[in-house]
Amino acid sequence: MNLGLKTPILPAGEAAVRQAARLLAEGGLVAFPTETVYGLGADATNPAAIARLYQAKGRPAFNPLIAHVGDIGAAMQIGRFDAHAARLAEAFWPGPLTLVLPKTKGCPVADLATAGLETVAIRVPAHSLARDILRAFARPVVAPSANLSGHVSPTTAAHVQSDLAGKIDLIVDGGPVEVGVESTIVGCFEQPMLLRPGGLPRGDIERVLGRTLAQLPEDAGSDSGQPLAPGMLASHYAPRTRVRLNAESVEAGEALLAFGSHAVPGVDAATIAMNLSPRGDLAEAAANLFGYLRSLDARGARGIAVMPVPHHGLGEAINDRLRRAAVGRE
Repeated sequence: MNLGLKTPILPAGEAAVRQAARLLAEGGLVAFPTETVYGLGADATNPAAIARLYQAKGRPAFNPLIAHVGDIGAAMQIGRFDAHAARLAEAFWPGPLTLVLPKTKGCPVADLATAGLETVAIRVPAHSLARDILRAFARPVVAPSANLSGHVSPTTAAHVQSDLAGKIDLIVDGGPVEVGVESTIVGCFEQPMLLRPGGLPRGDIERVLGRTLAQLPEDAGSDSGQPLAPGMLASHYAPRTRVRLNAESVEAGEALLAFGSHAVPGVDAATIAMNLSPRGDLAEAAANLFGYLRSLDARGARGIAVMPVPHHGLGEAINDRLRRAAVGRE
Protein backbone atom coordinates (compact mmCIF):
# COMPACT_ATOMS: atom_id res chain seq x y z
CA MET A 1 0.00 0.00 0.00
CA ASN A 2 1.10 3.54 -0.73
CA LEU A 3 1.87 5.03 2.69
CA GLY A 4 2.49 8.62 1.55
CA LEU A 5 0.15 11.55 2.03
CA LYS A 6 -0.87 11.44 -1.63
CA THR A 7 -1.60 8.67 -4.10
CA PRO A 8 0.23 8.86 -7.46
CA ILE A 9 -1.92 10.11 -10.35
CA LEU A 10 -1.12 9.16 -13.94
CA PRO A 11 -2.83 10.75 -16.95
CA ALA A 12 -4.70 8.45 -19.32
CA GLY A 13 -2.43 6.68 -21.79
CA GLU A 14 -0.59 3.44 -22.51
CA ALA A 15 1.81 3.88 -19.60
CA ALA A 16 -1.08 4.32 -17.16
CA VAL A 17 -2.86 1.25 -18.54
CA ARG A 18 0.27 -0.90 -18.16
CA GLN A 19 0.93 0.36 -14.63
CA ALA A 20 -2.70 -0.19 -13.62
CA ALA A 21 -2.70 -3.77 -14.93
CA ARG A 22 0.61 -4.51 -13.17
CA LEU A 23 -0.62 -3.18 -9.83
CA LEU A 24 -3.92 -5.07 -10.09
CA ALA A 25 -1.99 -8.29 -10.76
CA GLU A 26 0.08 -7.63 -7.62
CA GLY A 27 -3.03 -7.23 -5.47
CA GLY A 28 -3.01 -3.44 -5.60
CA LEU A 29 -5.86 -0.93 -5.60
CA VAL A 30 -6.25 1.28 -8.67
CA ALA A 31 -8.83 4.03 -9.19
CA PHE A 32 -9.91 4.70 -12.77
CA PRO A 33 -12.81 6.38 -14.56
CA THR A 34 -15.83 4.65 -15.99
CA GLU A 35 -18.59 6.53 -17.82
CA THR A 36 -20.63 6.56 -14.59
CA VAL A 37 -18.24 7.46 -11.72
CA TYR A 38 -14.61 6.73 -10.82
CA GLY A 39 -14.22 3.14 -9.63
CA LEU A 40 -11.75 1.64 -7.17
CA GLY A 41 -10.42 -1.47 -8.86
CA ALA A 42 -9.12 -4.70 -7.34
CA ASP A 43 -8.62 -8.19 -8.74
CA ALA A 44 -12.03 -9.82 -8.37
CA THR A 45 -10.42 -13.24 -8.00
CA ASN A 46 -8.08 -12.21 -5.16
CA PRO A 47 -9.70 -12.25 -1.69
CA ALA A 48 -6.75 -10.44 -0.10
CA ALA A 49 -6.99 -7.58 -2.60
CA ILE A 50 -10.76 -7.35 -2.06
CA ALA A 51 -10.25 -7.25 1.71
CA ARG A 52 -7.84 -4.33 1.20
CA LEU A 53 -10.48 -2.58 -0.89
CA TYR A 54 -13.13 -3.00 1.82
CA GLN A 55 -10.63 -1.65 4.35
CA ALA A 56 -9.67 1.37 2.22
CA LYS A 57 -13.30 2.31 1.64
CA GLY A 58 -14.52 1.41 5.12
CA ARG A 59 -17.19 -0.62 3.31
CA PRO A 60 -19.43 -3.15 5.11
CA ALA A 61 -18.33 -6.64 4.07
CA PHE A 62 -21.94 -7.73 3.53
CA ASN A 63 -22.32 -5.22 0.68
CA PRO A 64 -21.55 -7.02 -2.63
CA LEU A 65 -19.35 -5.61 -5.39
CA ILE A 66 -19.74 -5.39 -9.17
CA ALA A 67 -17.33 -7.42 -11.31
CA HIS A 68 -16.26 -5.38 -14.35
CA VAL A 69 -15.17 -7.17 -17.51
CA GLY A 70 -14.15 -6.09 -21.00
CA ASP A 71 -16.84 -7.75 -23.11
CA ILE A 72 -19.87 -10.05 -23.12
CA GLY A 73 -17.72 -13.12 -23.68
CA ALA A 74 -15.83 -12.47 -20.46
CA ALA A 75 -19.13 -11.84 -18.65
CA MET A 76 -20.44 -15.27 -19.74
CA GLN A 77 -17.47 -16.90 -18.01
CA ILE A 78 -18.73 -15.73 -14.61
CA GLY A 79 -22.53 -15.37 -14.90
CA ARG A 80 -25.33 -17.54 -16.33
CA PHE A 81 -27.40 -15.61 -18.87
CA ASP A 82 -31.06 -16.34 -19.49
CA ALA A 83 -32.94 -14.89 -22.49
CA HIS A 84 -33.75 -11.63 -20.67
CA ALA A 85 -30.15 -11.10 -19.57
CA ALA A 86 -28.79 -11.85 -23.05
CA ARG A 87 -31.22 -9.36 -24.59
CA LEU A 88 -30.21 -6.61 -22.15
CA ALA A 89 -26.49 -7.28 -22.56
CA GLU A 90 -26.79 -7.16 -26.34
CA ALA A 91 -28.74 -3.90 -26.21
CA PHE A 92 -26.86 -1.96 -23.53
CA TRP A 93 -23.29 -3.28 -23.13
CA PRO A 94 -20.91 -1.64 -23.01
CA GLY A 95 -22.78 0.89 -20.91
CA PRO A 96 -24.20 1.94 -17.52
CA LEU A 97 -26.10 -1.30 -16.83
CA THR A 98 -25.20 -3.96 -14.24
CA LEU A 99 -26.83 -7.40 -14.39
CA VAL A 100 -27.14 -9.61 -11.31
CA LEU A 101 -26.96 -13.22 -12.51
CA PRO A 102 -26.52 -16.71 -11.07
CA LYS A 103 -22.84 -17.60 -10.89
CA THR A 104 -21.42 -20.02 -13.42
CA LYS A 105 -20.02 -23.30 -12.16
CA GLY A 106 -16.45 -22.53 -11.20
CA CYS A 107 -17.03 -18.76 -11.26
CA PRO A 108 -13.61 -17.28 -10.38
CA VAL A 109 -15.00 -14.19 -8.62
CA ALA A 110 -14.13 -14.50 -4.93
CA ASP A 111 -16.94 -15.14 -2.44
CA LEU A 112 -15.85 -12.03 -0.56
CA ALA A 113 -16.77 -9.93 -3.61
CA THR A 114 -20.25 -11.45 -3.85
CA ALA A 115 -20.84 -11.25 -0.07
CA GLY A 116 -21.48 -14.98 -0.02
CA LEU A 117 -24.43 -14.78 -2.44
CA GLU A 118 -25.01 -17.31 -5.20
CA THR A 119 -25.29 -14.45 -7.67
CA VAL A 120 -22.71 -12.13 -9.19
CA ALA A 121 -23.16 -8.52 -10.35
CA ILE A 122 -21.51 -7.89 -13.75
CA ARG A 123 -20.94 -4.84 -15.92
CA VAL A 124 -19.11 -4.04 -19.16
CA PRO A 125 -18.24 -0.32 -18.87
CA ALA A 126 -18.34 1.96 -21.90
CA HIS A 127 -15.37 4.18 -20.94
CA SER A 128 -12.49 3.42 -23.32
CA LEU A 129 -9.84 3.80 -20.60
CA ALA A 130 -11.65 1.42 -18.25
CA ARG A 131 -11.96 -1.15 -21.02
CA ASP A 132 -8.28 -0.79 -21.94
CA ILE A 133 -7.34 -1.55 -18.32
CA LEU A 134 -9.73 -4.51 -18.18
CA ARG A 135 -8.36 -5.96 -21.41
CA ALA A 136 -4.77 -5.50 -20.28
CA PHE A 137 -5.49 -7.17 -16.94
CA ALA A 138 -7.59 -9.96 -18.52
CA ARG A 139 -9.44 -10.89 -15.32
CA PRO A 140 -12.62 -9.52 -13.69
CA VAL A 141 -12.09 -6.36 -11.65
CA VAL A 142 -14.35 -5.29 -8.81
CA ALA A 143 -14.68 -1.50 -8.94
CA PRO A 144 -17.07 0.16 -6.49
CA SER A 145 -17.06 3.95 -6.41
CA ALA A 146 -13.61 5.25 -5.43
CA ASN A 147 -14.61 7.05 -2.23
CA LEU A 148 -15.05 6.34 1.44
CA SER A 149 -18.11 4.15 1.94
CA GLY A 150 -21.28 6.18 2.21
CA HIS A 151 -19.66 9.41 1.00
CA VAL A 152 -20.58 11.26 -2.18
CA SER A 153 -19.37 9.31 -5.22
CA PRO A 154 -16.36 10.69 -7.17
CA THR A 155 -16.65 12.09 -10.68
CA THR A 156 -13.07 13.41 -11.01
CA ALA A 157 -9.60 12.19 -10.03
CA ALA A 158 -9.41 15.02 -7.49
CA HIS A 159 -12.48 13.65 -5.70
CA VAL A 160 -10.73 10.28 -5.39
CA GLN A 161 -7.59 11.88 -3.99
CA SER A 162 -9.69 13.82 -1.47
CA ASP A 163 -11.18 10.63 0.01
CA LEU A 164 -8.52 7.96 -0.50
CA ALA A 165 -5.11 9.70 -0.56
CA GLY A 166 -2.45 7.33 0.76
CA LYS A 167 -4.89 4.41 1.06
CA ILE A 168 -4.65 3.16 -2.53
CA ASP A 169 -1.82 2.59 -5.00
CA LEU A 170 -2.71 4.56 -8.13
CA ILE A 171 -5.26 6.95 -9.62
CA VAL A 172 -5.61 7.01 -13.40
CA ASP A 173 -6.95 10.40 -14.46
CA GLY A 174 -9.30 10.27 -17.42
CA GLY A 175 -10.95 13.63 -16.77
CA PRO A 176 -14.53 14.21 -15.57
CA VAL A 177 -16.95 11.33 -16.14
CA GLU A 178 -19.83 11.59 -18.59
CA VAL A 179 -22.88 10.07 -16.87
CA GLY A 180 -22.24 11.06 -13.25
CA VAL A 181 -24.44 8.53 -11.42
CA GLU A 182 -23.77 4.83 -10.93
CA SER A 183 -25.05 2.11 -13.22
CA THR A 184 -28.61 0.87 -13.21
CA ILE A 185 -28.78 -2.61 -11.64
CA VAL A 186 -31.24 -5.25 -12.88
CA GLY A 187 -31.60 -8.61 -11.21
CA CYS A 188 -32.22 -11.32 -13.79
CA PHE A 189 -34.36 -13.57 -11.63
CA GLU A 190 -37.61 -15.36 -12.63
CA GLN A 191 -38.87 -11.90 -13.50
CA PRO A 192 -36.34 -9.14 -14.22
CA MET A 193 -36.25 -6.71 -11.26
CA LEU A 194 -34.94 -3.16 -10.92
CA LEU A 195 -32.56 -3.32 -7.95
CA ARG A 196 -31.09 0.19 -8.29
CA PRO A 197 -31.99 3.02 -10.67
CA GLY A 198 -28.99 4.56 -12.36
CA GLY A 199 -27.47 5.89 -15.55
CA LEU A 200 -29.74 3.86 -17.84
CA PRO A 201 -33.41 4.87 -17.51
CA ARG A 202 -35.96 2.23 -16.54
CA GLY A 203 -38.07 2.98 -19.63
CA ASP A 204 -35.23 2.06 -22.01
CA ILE A 205 -34.81 -1.30 -20.28
CA GLU A 206 -38.54 -2.06 -20.27
CA ARG A 207 -38.80 -1.26 -23.99
CA VAL A 208 -36.09 -3.82 -24.80
CA LEU A 209 -37.61 -6.46 -22.52
CA GLY A 210 -41.17 -5.79 -23.66
CA ARG A 211 -42.34 -5.98 -20.05
CA THR A 212 -42.42 -4.02 -16.81
CA LEU A 213 -39.56 -4.52 -14.37
CA ALA A 214 -40.55 -6.06 -11.04
CA GLN A 215 -40.35 -3.87 -7.94
CA LEU A 216 -38.09 -4.35 -4.94
CA PRO A 217 -39.61 -5.34 -1.59
CA GLU A 218 -40.17 -2.29 0.61
CA ASP A 219 -37.44 -3.29 3.11
CA ALA A 220 -34.79 -4.08 0.47
CA GLY A 221 -32.90 -0.85 1.16
CA SER A 222 -32.65 -1.39 4.90
CA ASP A 223 -29.23 -1.00 6.52
CA SER A 224 -29.99 -3.97 8.79
CA GLY A 225 -30.08 -6.75 6.19
CA GLN A 226 -27.82 -8.04 3.41
CA PRO A 227 -28.36 -6.13 0.14
CA LEU A 228 -29.12 -8.02 -3.09
CA ALA A 229 -26.81 -5.68 -5.00
CA PRO A 230 -24.36 -2.80 -4.51
CA GLY A 231 -25.60 0.66 -3.57
CA MET A 232 -28.78 -0.51 -1.81
CA LEU A 233 -28.01 0.54 1.76
CA ALA A 234 -30.58 3.05 2.98
CA SER A 235 -27.92 5.61 3.96
CA HIS A 236 -25.48 6.13 1.09
CA TYR A 237 -23.87 8.77 -1.16
CA ALA A 238 -24.02 11.09 1.85
CA PRO A 239 -22.38 14.47 2.46
CA ARG A 240 -21.58 15.48 6.02
CA THR A 241 -24.00 18.41 5.84
CA ARG A 242 -27.70 17.88 6.55
CA VAL A 243 -29.73 17.44 3.34
CA ARG A 244 -33.33 18.65 3.05
CA LEU A 245 -35.23 17.33 0.03
CA ASN A 246 -38.02 18.86 -2.09
CA ALA A 247 -37.31 22.30 -0.67
CA GLU A 248 -39.73 25.02 -1.77
CA SER A 249 -37.72 27.73 0.00
CA VAL A 250 -34.27 28.27 1.55
CA GLU A 251 -33.86 28.70 5.30
CA ALA A 252 -31.27 30.92 6.97
CA GLY A 253 -27.79 29.41 6.75
CA GLU A 254 -28.70 26.80 4.14
CA ALA A 255 -27.01 26.30 0.79
CA LEU A 256 -29.21 25.63 -2.24
CA LEU A 257 -28.95 22.80 -4.74
CA ALA A 258 -31.26 24.04 -7.46
CA PHE A 259 -32.79 22.51 -10.58
CA GLY A 260 -34.35 24.40 -13.49
CA SER A 261 -35.13 28.08 -13.79
CA HIS A 262 -37.75 28.48 -11.04
CA ALA A 263 -37.15 31.11 -8.37
CA VAL A 264 -36.90 29.90 -4.76
CA PRO A 265 -38.03 32.07 -1.83
CA GLY A 266 -35.33 32.88 0.71
CA VAL A 267 -32.45 33.15 -1.76
CA ASP A 268 -30.37 36.31 -1.33
CA ALA A 269 -26.88 37.55 -2.11
CA ALA A 270 -25.43 35.58 0.79
CA THR A 271 -26.93 32.25 -0.28
CA ILE A 272 -24.48 29.62 -1.51
CA ALA A 273 -26.19 28.08 -4.53
CA MET A 274 -25.42 25.67 -7.36
CA ASN A 275 -27.85 24.64 -10.11
CA LEU A 276 -27.77 21.05 -11.37
CA SER A 277 -29.22 22.21 -14.68
CA PRO A 278 -30.62 25.72 -15.21
CA ARG A 279 -32.38 24.50 -18.37
CA GLY A 280 -33.93 21.49 -16.60
CA ASP A 281 -31.90 18.82 -18.43
CA LEU A 282 -31.84 15.59 -16.39
CA ALA A 283 -28.71 14.24 -18.11
CA GLU A 284 -26.83 17.44 -17.22
CA ALA A 285 -28.19 17.23 -13.66
CA ALA A 286 -27.02 13.63 -13.26
CA ALA A 287 -23.54 14.50 -14.48
CA ASN A 288 -23.30 17.40 -12.00
CA LEU A 289 -24.98 15.77 -8.98
CA PHE A 290 -22.09 14.30 -6.98
CA GLY A 291 -19.62 17.06 -7.81
CA TYR A 292 -22.07 19.75 -6.70
CA LEU A 293 -22.96 17.88 -3.50
CA ARG A 294 -19.25 17.64 -2.66
CA SER A 295 -18.72 21.33 -3.38
CA LEU A 296 -21.68 22.47 -1.25
CA ASP A 297 -20.67 20.08 1.53
CA ALA A 298 -17.30 21.85 1.76
CA ARG A 299 -18.78 25.34 2.06
CA GLY A 300 -19.74 25.17 5.75
CA ALA A 301 -23.49 25.72 5.40
CA ARG A 302 -25.75 24.38 8.16
CA GLY A 303 -27.76 22.45 5.61
CA ILE A 304 -28.33 21.83 1.91
CA ALA A 305 -31.82 22.59 0.59
CA VAL A 306 -32.51 20.55 -2.57
CA MET A 307 -35.18 21.70 -4.99
CA PRO A 308 -37.57 19.06 -6.40
CA VAL A 309 -36.25 17.09 -9.37
CA PRO A 310 -38.69 15.36 -11.77
CA HIS A 311 -38.87 11.61 -11.23
CA HIS A 312 -39.04 10.44 -14.85
CA GLY A 313 -36.09 9.13 -16.90
CA LEU A 314 -32.74 9.81 -15.21
CA GLY A 315 -34.65 11.71 -12.53
CA GLU A 316 -35.45 8.37 -10.91
CA ALA A 317 -31.72 7.73 -10.32
CA ILE A 318 -31.07 11.31 -9.20
CA ASN A 319 -33.89 11.17 -6.65
CA ASP A 320 -32.72 7.76 -5.43
CA ARG A 321 -29.24 9.14 -4.71
CA LEU A 322 -30.64 12.27 -3.06
CA ARG A 323 -32.97 10.21 -0.86
CA ARG A 324 -30.09 8.03 0.32
CA ALA A 325 -27.90 11.10 0.88
CA ALA A 326 -30.60 12.56 3.13
CA VAL A 327 -31.24 9.49 5.33
CA GLY A 328 -30.52 10.46 8.92
CA ARG A 329 -29.64 14.00 7.81
CA GLU A 330 -33.04 15.59 7.15
